[in-house]
Amino acid sequence: MNYVYILECADGTLYTGWTTCPEKRIQAHNSGKGAKYTRSRRPVKLIYTEEYASKSDALRREYEIKQLSRAQKLLLIKNR
Repeated sequence: MNYVYILECADGTLYTGWTTCPEKRIQAHNSGKGAKYTRSRRPVKLIYTEEYASKSDALRREYEIKQLSRAQKLLLIKNR
């Protein structure tokens, strides 16, 4: 399975990404081996996930979420 996820960073910002294993990816982010954006914003907390059968669907959804405003992302998280 493929997952799209949203993290809440220590500074309150949101980060969106995709992975095949959310648990390992969160560990990578929190150990400083994740995205460059999250390295200086640790610790991060997983606050949202969506599951997809294909990588292409997950990447498409990741892009869609990244185009949303912060307010829209928070609404998405709230209404899951």
